[in-house]
Amino acid sequence: MKKITKDTYINWYRDMLFWRKFEDKLAAVYIQQKVRGFLHLYNGQEAVLAGSLHAMDLSKDKMITAYRNHVQPIGMGEDPKKVMAELYGKATGTSKGMGGSMHIFSKEFGFYGGHGIVGGQIPLGAGIAFADKYKGSDGVTLTYFGDGAARQGSLHETFNMAMNWKLPVVFIVEDNGYAMGTSVERTANHTDIWKLGLGYGMPCGPVDGMNPIKVAEAVDEAIQRARRGEGPTFLQVKTYRYRGHSMSDAQHYRTKEEVEEYKKLDPITQVLDVIKEKNYATEEEIEAINKEVKDLVKECEKFAEESPYPEVNQLYDVVYEQEDYPFIKSK
Repeated sequence: MKKITKDTYINWYRDMLFWRKFEDKLAAVYIQQKVRGFLHLYNGQEAVLAGSLHAMDLSKDKMITAYRNHVQPIGMGEDPKKVMAELYGKATGTSKGMGGSMHIFSKEFGFYGGHGIVGGQIPLGAGIAFADKYKGSDGVTLTYFGDGAARQGSLHETFNMAMNWKLPVVFIVEDNGYAMGTSVERTANHTDIWKLGLGYGMPCGPVDGMNPIKVAEAVDEAIQRARRGEGPTFLQVKTYRYRGHSMSDAQHYRTKEEVEEYKKLDPITQVLDVIKEKNYATEEEIEAINKEVKDLVKECEKFAEESPYPEVNQLYDVVYEQEDYPFIKSK
């Protein structure tokens, strides 16, 4: 695994803080109805992405996830202004404003969505990995899903094929404790989701998802195993979301005290504490990072606000190859 250095911590702090503030801004403009539809925020789970990215080789590895998908493409290299524009439904967005919150894509940077169907991305992740193996690439696909999606039948079918074919894929369940409003304890007779891998002889185990170092170590081991042709790994990354399942979630299923307890484990605070403890940055340098993040969020908002909405004909251009749309009949 790449060495974890002073620069690693500084970059983790800058990135995770930006992801948090970026989504805080999305929550604010959602209330103003500038972002429509559903909005699922990643607040609290940033260490999962930060640790994973440290272990990846972004020149060839790929990522696919569910609908809590705004900051992942940014981490992979996509322009955050385009991501925010997509959420605004603007033509300058990553999918020209037609994907919206749940369907952010960035093929250029190896990010394959953003999927609104619960668990739908699990077999797709295996398919991307199959393509790499078929083409002789040593790229690895990280496939993320929630604890609720782990109960989908397609997971078992995918695990079986992935092990049979020794696909270069890492399956990661981001266990934030709740499938929408249903606790993990109520979805199965055990909470050790990682044990689902045992039935397929798949290397598997739990990971502290609030600590980017622990995530990086586990994901690096899984990626290296896949690169050696030894097949998939299944990780249960235990994390927590500080906001509701989506913006419409009243969160009656958990107490404020529970949320506050988990906030003591905030990955951003954990990283900042190490930076201060080891004198990796002065207070002035930390404040400069905070200002840099704040300014970038404003820049993203301005870009999204000022971008145009798509032209109506775009609805047809992305479906029909022929410019005269011969299959459309007027009444």
